[in-house]
Amino acid sequence: MTDTLHPTTLQGKRVLVTRPAHQAAKQINGLSALGATPVALPLLEIRPFSSPAVEFHHAKGRILDLDLYQHVIFISANAARFGAELIDDYWPQLPIKVNWLAIGRKTAAVLADYGIDAESNPLGYDSEALLESPALQQVRDQRVLIVRGQGGREKLADTLRERGAQVDYADLYQRVCPVYSDSDIEETLHQQRPDALLVTSGEGLDNLLLLAPGSRQQFALTNLLNCPLVVPSERIAQQARLAGFKRITTAAGADDQAMINALLPATDAESDK
Repeated sequence: MTDTLHPTTLQGKRVLVTRPAHQAAKQINGLSALGATPVALPLLEIRPFSSPAVEFHHAKGRILDLDLYQHVIFISANAARFGAELIDDYWPQLPIKVNWLAIGRKTAAVLADYGIDAESNPLGYDSEALLESPALQQVRDQRVLIVRGQGGREKLADTLRERGAQVDYADLYQRVCPVYSDSDIEETLHQQRPDALLVTSGEGLDNLLLLAPGSRQQFALTNLLNCPLVVPSERIAQQARLAGFKRITTAAGADDQAMINALLPATDAESDK
């Protein structure tokens, strides 16, 4: 699909970019290069834990014990970045006989920048896809460390425990909903409705629904539910359907190019109406 993109395909389209602020630049630049007008509204704020937070010291203990684990799984690019930095602080040489895994190519690429060669499933970008990896099929009595943000889905850990593994968490950061004034929401979402929405996580979708009404309440939310929405997985697409979104496109993944590629037919359909 990339070879068929034309620079004016998205000309003049207002596209809502909802990635955390520190991760949005590549997506914004990609949209701008195709003639779109990106509108930034981060739906998650990433706050790393640091000393003296209890969570930081707990995670540090897990990292110090890395050589006790057969598998170490990184949930996201943020988990990879914060985790790799912590590993770099305490492990001048990586422990041997650890199987490194990542959810998604972007997470694996971040780890590669730190010299960690992690396996990811090229056929998917979520816990379900990673659970199909051959390395995680026979894990009885093996120890698994999941490096992640605080909270989130339990699917990965629950399934591995069902398979007989001992699973621990290293929670390195928390995800919080940013605070916006009603005037911020009004200007971004309602004075001129976006032509499309890019949302890369279920938690981000929840936050959009929480923030969208602003001072307009139900009218504003109903208006937004009719916008073309691009999400990275069928799981989040189903979440969006249940929330009332009418025009949902599922991308091939959560990376920036996949999201933009999926946006093209979504906005083309809008222009044909």
